[in-house]
Amino acid sequence: MATLLLKKSYLINSLKEVKFKDLWGLHGVFTTIRLIDKPLKIIFLQSHLKNLISSSKTYKIYKKNLNLKLKKVLDLNLSKNKKYNHLLRLAISKNLISISIRKRLSPLNNFNLKLLNYKRINPNYKNLKYNFILKKMNAINPRACDLALIKKNKIYETGTGNLLFVKKNKLFSPKKNFYKGITFKFINKKYNINFSDINLKNLNEYSEIILIGSGKGVISINKILGENWRRKSLKYYRILSDYYKKAVTKCPRYYS
Repeated sequence: MATLLLKKSYLINSLKEVKFKDLWGLHGVFTTIRLIDKPLKIIFLQSHLKNLISSSKTYKIYKKNLNLKLKKVLDLNLSKNKKYNHLLRLAISKNLISISIRKRLSPLNNFNLKLLNYKRINPNYKNLKYNFILKKMNAINPRACDLALIKKNKIYETGTGNLLFVKKNKLFSPKKNFYKGITFKFINKKYNINFSDINLKNLNEYSEIILIGSGKGVISINKILGENWRRKSLKYYRILSDYYKKAVTKCPRYYS
């Protein structure tokens, strides 16, 4: 379990601080955002807030001026005098906004995937029904491995991000039943992603598997534990990693 360096909860209507609740398992949505540098940069902040608000409307927990309230919570808890290399989580339920911050763990070289036979509840949204995945994540080293979620021998996503598969110089993604994250959408604006079922039996057709997400950034997968797939190339990892790093560099300061 990650150590939370900050954890606070606020009533949505009044922004009165109350006892912290992580909100896992409740009806609601969340987003994870990368914090870097001093002065602070919040990577893809506006995209995260826009998506979180849209999801709150879908889940029928949206409250008036939610965007302003989320920004107020950020201002209350972020510092212009701190150097960041952290991950921030914003979670919303019917009555609460919860914020937590943890240190970002840099992924190790030769990062692997471990298969987990599970499909998230309502997977098109980043909802709070994550208890089963969190329990399984506690049994692995998050710097060295992530859980690839599978069902009926098809791969969908991981416990922390999206997966891209490379075949014959084309990018592929699962066709459905997964959440298209902020980093996924950012990459798809520039690079065409083909949507297709990703079957375990056909894994060796792919020369690369790339994990992308707000926490991990862009990672080349070395191998899948228990399967005979091994990485054959780093070509598209290098292309996408460079594209992502340039966006991080150009990200405006939150505090000027």
